[in-house]
Amino acid sequence: MNKTVNINLAGIFFHIDEDAYLKLSRYLEAIKRSFTDSQGRSEIIADIEARIAELFSERIQNEKQVVGLKLVDEVIGIMGQPEDYLVDDEIFEDEPQPKQSYSYKATKKLFRDTDNSYIGGVAAGLGHYLGIDVLWVRLLWVILALGSGGTFIFIYLIFWALVPEAQTTAEKLIMTGEPVNISNIEKKIKDGIDTVSDKVKQVDLKKQGDKLKEGFDTVSGQISDSVKSANFQKQGSKLKSSSQTFFDTIGTIIMFFLKVIAKFIGIILIIIGISTLISLIVAFFTIGITDAIHFPPMNFIDAANAANIPMWLMSLLLFFAIGIPFFFVFYLGLKILVNNLKSIGNVAKFTLLGIWFISIIGLIITGVKQATEHAFDATVTEKIDLNVTAKDTLKLKMVSHDNFSSYVYRSSNNYQFLDADDGRTILSRDIRLVVRSTADSLASIQIEKEASGSNYDIARERANNINYAYNLKSNGLELDAFLTTGVDNKFSEQKVMVILYLPEGTVLYADDNTHSFHQNSSYYNDILKSGMEEHYLKVIEDDVICLDCKSSDIDDESPQINVKQDGKSEVRIKINEEEGVNIEVNDN
Repeated sequence: MNKTVNINLAGIFFHIDEDAYLKLSRYLEAIKRSFTDSQGRSEIIADIEARIAELFSERIQNEKQVVGLKLVDEVIGIMGQPEDYLVDDEIFEDEPQPKQSYSYKATKKLFRDTDNSYIGGVAAGLGHYLGIDVLWVRLLWVILALGSGGTFIFIYLIFWALVPEAQTTAEKLIMTGEPVNISNIEKKIKDGIDTVSDKVKQVDLKKQGDKLKEGFDTVSGQISDSVKSANFQKQGSKLKSSSQTFFDTIGTIIMFFLKVIAKFIGIILIIIGISTLISLIVAFFTIGITDAIHFPPMNFIDAANAANIPMWLMSLLLFFAIGIPFFFVFYLGLKILVNNLKSIGNVAKFTLLGIWFISIIGLIITGVKQATEHAFDATVTEKIDLNVTAKDTLKLKMVSHDNFSSYVYRSSNNYQFLDADDGRTILSRDIRLVVRSTADSLASIQIEKEASGSNYDIARERANNINYAYNLKSNGLELDAFLTTGVDNKFSEQKVMVILYLPEGTVLYADDNTHSFHQNSSYYNDILKSGMEEHYLKVIEDDVICLDCKSSDIDDESPQINVKQDGKSEVRIKINEEEGVNIEVNDN
């Protein structure tokens, strides 16, 4: 059992093991001693503590996790050993040298470099990140802004709003890709101090020059030239300073509005992400329950699942494939709203990414398997004679199912479920009607049932399982406007073609509700053309003669055949004035 200590390191609270605390305290004390006579000592130490706190925060999983001796050793390995910086060895003489070494590869991150900025520091930051001179980056921004009609100005503002400013020494080192250790922190701060010292020296030299000017009139011309040059530089500095102040003011205003917009976008992303995740969770558990116990509304999913993939597996794949991207949308919204939001860690990110890839691959495999369920088609044909002769008049009509509207129509791949048996029966209206002539003395009806499957045997079995009926009455033939099959046969593109063979001389009267079922192309050799419904049609060889059609019922440019009372017929043909026509009349 080890004692833990609560510490405040760079404004962040940590729970740390007592042994680890003692080692960290000695380490920091050694660093302080190494910078006793250094300029910017307090700033260097503050940045070192901030970097150590940042490394701790990156490596602990939750707020209650205790910082142990191993983690302290790892951080010291990254920051550098105290003895490398002229630290008194006596402080660490009781500590064994760590056997393990920790490799740390410096990685660049995108920050805005406001120290070298002209407007917002975006170009300077991109220059550091891409390893390009900032002058070329600024020139590229100007060219893109002019060439895009101002679009890249808006993009620049987005960068300005979303890319953080490099404020601390550690962030400035990360911006340039340098390792954040004691040596580089010290060097960076001292370079900044040296820059300030150079500016102070330049001011002192200018003052000395002014004194020399007053004392030595003999060299007044030379000094005058120097002063003019200095004044020119001073005016240039003032101009640049004024322009920077102006842009800083404008930038502050723009940044305020952009931050408001960014927060609003963050709220929208959170709402979208959390709503989608909740919906997916509800859908996942709903499908899981209905997969275990029968739930009639789920029959549609069951029938559509031709590959028989378990519902729980399909829902799980969809949950991860859709849910993981929307989780990151939610997380991005939180990152926008909460500045100091802790990262979920690379392990979690790569784990979620791996699960997402596995889910996508699983869905692709499922889709391929689902597609192969329609790879083969099979047709089962049944032909039956009807007690209809050449002397009979046959009235033809389509009838609907008792549980649905009396209005009938043809529709392909439009499935419904019958409530009579808990929705375990599929109903489809994919029925095609074809009428043909025959030289036989009796009429016949041929029913062709077609379905698809992953192989021919399955497709043929599903075609056999199609139920279709008709009813021949004394003076009429009623055809079902639908087919039925069990849910176990899935949605397998079930369809039925009804071919009615009528003897030559038979009179056919087709009800108007047959119209949508026999809108066939010439491919089917259908003698019942569209628009011939509700007329008495005499069947001849591969055609029909309308017995009660008027001239207005038929296109004026088509031959018109009228049958007179004496049985003779007359032919009326409209002849184009510019072209002739040849007519051949024979006994037929």
